[in-house]
Amino acid sequence: MKYKTHGVCSQEINFEVEDNKLVQVQFVGGCSGNTQGVARLVEGMDVDEAIRRLEGIQCGFRPTSCPDQLAEALKQYKEGLQ
Repeated sequence: MKYKTHGVCSQEINFEVEDNKLVQVQFVGGCSGNTQGVARLVEGMDVDEAIRRLEGIQCGFRPTSCPDQLAEALKQYKEGLQ
């Protein structure tokens, strides 16, 4: 799935889910080291667990962050399954 981010430095998040687990995560743009780190940490993680851990994280003065945007993308992904 491709998710267009809002309010952060990265422009897009691409990810795949198999058996409700994240198998590939890639941020386009943003702080390279941080986004690569987040991507590697969540790969293999259950979608619901990733949402629980990442949702609500802020970046400085911004009301969102790249991890929070990934949580939003995963919530949107889950809504599409219903």
